[in-house]
Amino acid sequence: MTYRMPAEWAEQDWIWIGFPAAADLWEADLAPAQAQVAAFANAIAASGQQVRLVVRDALAEAQARALVLPQVVFETHPYGDIWLRDTGPLALLDSTGARAARRFGFNGWGGKYLLDGDQQTGASMVASGRLTDLGQADWVLEGGAVDSDGTGLVVTTQQCLLNPNRNPSLTKAEIAERLERDLGLSRVLWLGDGLLGDHTDGHVDNLARFVAPGRIAIPQASGTDDPNAATYDDAATRAEAFGLDVVRIPSPGLMGEDEDVEPASYMNFVIANRVVVVPIYGAPNDAAAVAAIGALFPGRTVVGLMADAVLTGGGSFHCCSQHVPMAL
Repeated sequence: MTYRMPAEWAEQDWIWIGFPAAADLWEADLAPAQAQVAAFANAIAASGQQVRLVVRDALAEAQARALVLPQVVFETHPYGDIWLRDTGPLALLDSTGARAARRFGFNGWGGKYLLDGDQQTGASMVASGRLTDLGQADWVLEGGAVDSDGTGLVVTTQQCLLNPNRNPSLTKAEIAERLERDLGLSRVLWLGDGLLGDHTDGHVDNLARFVAPGRIAIPQASGTDDPNAATYDDAATRAEAFGLDVVRIPSPGLMGEDEDVEPASYMNFVIANRVVVVPIYGAPNDAAAVAAIGALFPGRTVVGLMADAVLTGGGSFHCCSQHVPMAL
């Protein structure tokens, strides 16, 4: 049976969202990050879509219940941190519209952050979602490293998928073969590097996102000090040469200093059934970026929500969530 990865804008059944709980990881940013993730969950739940908020224990659930709408559903799963896009399963559809899930090896983003629980997250979520389990693939891949337009086309970065800290024995061609075998992704747009300061080694969901078949959104540098200007332009050039319709979105610009440049990105938006949630950071381009992304999704309400505290953990709203498509 052949399975394929649908586009994120395809009708979804529910969305999982991870709730920050580890005080030793989040430190002073724990409570602000909890409030921002709760606001994200509420925005989707208020639209009528089911939100399954993932917590690690009773204390985290109690903290979350004080912040979220009553219709939010709670699930307890093992996890080291909230980045379910990478530790959770990828839900797929077969040719009949039946749903299944593929799990991948996870090594803490190339060995950087090996946290107890992250290895068990995917299997636990598959079981609770009653998804047909296709098993764990024989290679390392994080969900934030790939984005699909639903036609078999995937965009990714060479910095991440070709990084020797993930699959050192696999060639570029072999990785492309596995993308087709395991996710039904038969065409690959290879971008170069990801954002400066991104500990994921350049996840594409911070750099370039499909917004329609054959149409991709990529940031436009903001100011002469934007640390990712060359990266954005290189990505746009590659996408255009590939034959895609490229839409440029204002970037947040420089956030942080020197070695502490933060990988803030409006591209880490989440497409739900009726709403698109865009992370904002208190940057001058927040409103312009939300408006630009809103123009790409005329059938959905597009909202900007603060994510500066979530960003201190290394990601944003797309990183801490994982959607499940509706079975057809």
